[in-house]
Amino acid sequence: MTETLRGGVIGAGVFGGYHARQYARLPGVTLSAVLDSHPERAAQVAVPLGGRAFHELEAFLDAVDVVTLASPATFHAEQALAVLAAGKPVYIEKPIAVSVAEAEKVRAAAAKQGLVVACGHQERVVFRAMGLLDVPEQPVLLEALRHGPPSDRSRDVSAILDLMVHDIDLALAITTAEPVTAEGEGRLGASGVWDQARAEVSFDSGLTALFDVSRVAGARKRTMRVVYPSGEVEIDFVARTFRNTTPFALNPDFADTPAAADPLGASVEAFLQAVRGEAPRPVVTAEDAIRALDLAIAVEQALEDAA
Repeated sequence: MTETLRGGVIGAGVFGGYHARQYARLPGVTLSAVLDSHPERAAQVAVPLGGRAFHELEAFLDAVDVVTLASPATFHAEQALAVLAAGKPVYIEKPIAVSVAEAEKVRAAAAKQGLVVACGHQERVVFRAMGLLDVPEQPVLLEALRHGPPSDRSRDVSAILDLMVHDIDLALAITTAEPVTAEGEGRLGASGVWDQARAEVSFDSGLTALFDVSRVAGARKRTMRVVYPSGEVEIDFVARTFRNTTPFALNPDFADTPAAADPLGASVEAFLQAVRGEAPRPVVTAEDAIRALDLAIAVEQALEDAA
């Protein structure tokens, strides 16, 4: 591995641009290449940041040391396997894949090659900054709401894999319990995938997690309420504030920390540190991402069963 890593991004959409800018600004890495099926879009992202545009995967992989996948989710597994086969560590935007079987292939390929795989559930960075990942109690109730207005982004997957999977990952991050049942109901959009959904997940500890997502809402709203035996925490992710009645010393000024101010940057930086051997793992590993995907797909199945 070269001293300065050459970063590459697959996908020149909005998130591809975000990731390209991280590689261009972080120390020890440069933005070398952007790959997209539309070369002009790749050039619009890459060239202003000093990188090159590519439309062929083989040439792109020759130009990079680490790769971010910011392409549509339905391509994640196929592209990740190609990147790993070329010997490159990979950061995969969520979800890691669209099936657990595909995701397991990615995890197995990375393990065989001894390569780092990270997944873009970067809101764990925010939970770390709050102190929620260090709470010594197990939650008994979690209520998560994530609504947003219509968007052309991520239309290849349901709102469960697009939105709810974030809150599923956060729920899994703050409990050692395992999910045992999932029930839900939802509404299909014009494209035939779930655009709205509500789900109830029961865990073997007695924890109940309630998830509510919509990507056809009139306004953006993202809240979470976590109830512990000793109190509760109510979070407004949009306002970046929370109310805490537990005895645990959570950080009320978390939004001012560098990590919470730029969770994507902190997540990408942790990925690069893991690649260099400076950290034992990225923020979210392939194993973490597969657990979230597995439960998200269980919720999808519950919606299908209830339809």
